Amino acid sequence: MSAANTDFNDRMLSLGLARVAEQAAIASASLIGRGDEKAADQAAVNAMREQLNLLDIAGVVVIGEGERDEAPMLYIGEEVGTGNGPGVDIALDPLEGTTLTAKDMPNALTVIAMGPRGSMLHAPDVYMDKLAIGPGFPEGVISLDMSPAQRVEALADAKGCKTTDITVCILERPRHQEMIDAVRGTGASIRLITDGDVAGVMHCAEAETTGIDMYMGQGGAPEGVLAAAALKCMGGQIFGRLLFRNDDERGRAEKAGITDLDRVYTRDEMVTADVIFAATGVTGGSLLPRIKRVPGWVETTTLLMRSKTGSVRRMSYRTPV
Repeated sequence: MSAANTDFNDRMLSLGLARVAEQAAIASASLIGRGDEKAADQAAVNAMREQLNLLDIAGVVVIGEGERDEAPMLYIGEEVGTGNGPGVDIALDPLEGTTLTAKDMPNALTVIAMGPRGSMLHAPDVYMDKLAIGPGFPEGVISLDMSPAQRVEALADAKGCKTTDITVCILERPRHQEMIDAVRGTGASIRLITDGDVAGVMHCAEAETTGIDMYMGQGGAPEGVLAAAALKCMGGQIFGRLLFRNDDERGRAEKAGITDLDRVYTRDEMVTADVIFAATGVTGGSLLPRIKRVPGWVETTTLLMRSKTGSVRRMSYRTPV
C-alpha cells in the first residue's frame, strides 16, 4: 500500500512519537549546564533524526530548525521515516531552549508534533505576533487587534476575576518593554521567560498548575505552529500574525505559499487536522520535571497528547545508560 493511501493512525504512531522526544532529551542530558548550546542541540537533532527514521511513515519536516540556525538541523523539507507508512507532516524543535539547557535554566523541552500530510501551516522563519489563552473561554474573547491592556481586562471579565488576578507570560526582550509596561499598568502580574515560547504558550492550557493565564508577544513563527499543535490537544486558543522586517522575509513567506501577509491565523488554521504531540522535559519546569540522572540510569517524563481523543498522558521512562 502506498503512503498516499495509508491512513494516519494516530493511536499506533503516538508511542513512537513519544520515543522520539525521549531519546532526543536523553541525548542532550549530559550537556545540561555545560555551556555549549550547539553541542546540546546537535545531540538532540541526531537522536531525533535517528528515531524518526525508524518509524513506518513517509514523513516530511514542515517546521524544522530555522534556516538561520548554524547548528546541524532537521531542515524544512527533509524526508524522514522508512517511507512505508502514511504521509505525514512533522513539526519539531529537537531542543526548545538550547540556551536554557546550556545554562541549566527551567523549561527546556524536546518537542515534536505529527499530523496528516498537508495539515500544518508551512510557517517561514520569521517573527509571529502571538496571543494565547487556555480552554474554557468563548471564541473571540481576546484578539490581536486589542491592546495588551484590553486583552487582560477582557480575560479577567471572562474569568470573573480582577485584572490583579491575571498572570501573563511574556518573552523578555527589549521589543516587548512597551507591552510589559501596559500589562503591568492593569495590575496584572507578568512571568518573564528568557527563551522557550512553545512551553510559554503551553503553560496557558494548565493555568491551575502553572499559574499562567495568557501568553502574548513576538517570537518565532515556526514555534507558533508547534504551540498551536499543543493547544489543539490540550485545548485553548492561539492567534498568530506573521511579522516581516524586510523584503527577504516577505519573500520567504511567498516561497512558503503564503499570499495574505496580514492574515491572523487561529489555532485550527495553523493546524487543520488531528495531530499527536510529544514533549519531554530536559531541565524541568512547571509542565514537566527535569531528566533524572543517577549512576547507571536515566529517567525522563514525557507529555504525550492526541487531539482526536483529547487524551493527555504523562509517561515516565527509565533506561540504563
